[in-house]
Amino acid sequence: MRLGIFSDIHANYEALSAVLDALKDEAIDEYHCLGDIVGYGGSPNACADIVREVAVHTILGNHDAAVAGRMDYSYYYEAARHALDVHSGMLTAENTEWLKGLPYSHKLEHADVDLCHGSPVRIEEFDYIFAPEQARECLPMFPSMAHLTLIGHSHLCKVFALTADTVEELPATDFVLAAGKKYIVSVGSVGQPRDYDNRASFVVYDSDAKRFEFKRIEYDIEAAAAKVLAARLEQNFANRLRIGV
Repeated sequence: MRLGIFSDIHANYEALSAVLDALKDEAIDEYHCLGDIVGYGGSPNACADIVREVAVHTILGNHDAAVAGRMDYSYYYEAARHALDVHSGMLTAENTEWLKGLPYSHKLEHADVDLCHGSPVRIEEFDYIFAPEQARECLPMFPSMAHLTLIGHSHLCKVFALTADTVEELPATDFVLAAGKKYIVSVGSVGQPRDYDNRASFVVYDSDAKRFEFKRIEYDIEAAAAKVLAARLEQNFANRLRIGV
């Protein structure tokens, strides 16, 4: 089975559309979204509508939780809080209710894959995993982890290979999962990449061949940036699209 997985769309319709167009050529059997449909961008409803239609499973992200009233975001910096407040006012009642009902995680039993937004440790706190130190916190969970755990949240592409007592960071390149190890992979961001590559990021996983592939696609950044400004959001959110940080 071939899975198309994407995360951290952040209300970027142009990036999401480009990703889904690219996935049409990948013979995908199921689409899955790892959360943060809203926040930062100018098209929260359009993105929510699309994800609701195409994704078999969608995981709750921290920005989704904030807009849906499922977490306190008063400690976010001012521009991020403002974007969430704006999105809360823009979302339809149907999309708000959908966000309210999203799960924190989901296991794809047929593919031996766990889906979550941040670290599976203290899952409702949305901790990051962007270094081996954070991945090491998952070692007590090793016996119950799936062969592959897919996360978003950091907006970075990262690969960590775990044994029962070790963690190794691997290059974020295509690879085949080895028997006897378990993997945590951060899939990057569709709508707000932060690895100095402004192309939208997504991944494909072939659960039969155990093959994992990182993908990038260009999209109309200026159109997405214009929608950020039209929504009267922080100008820096538009500028960051151009440089991928």
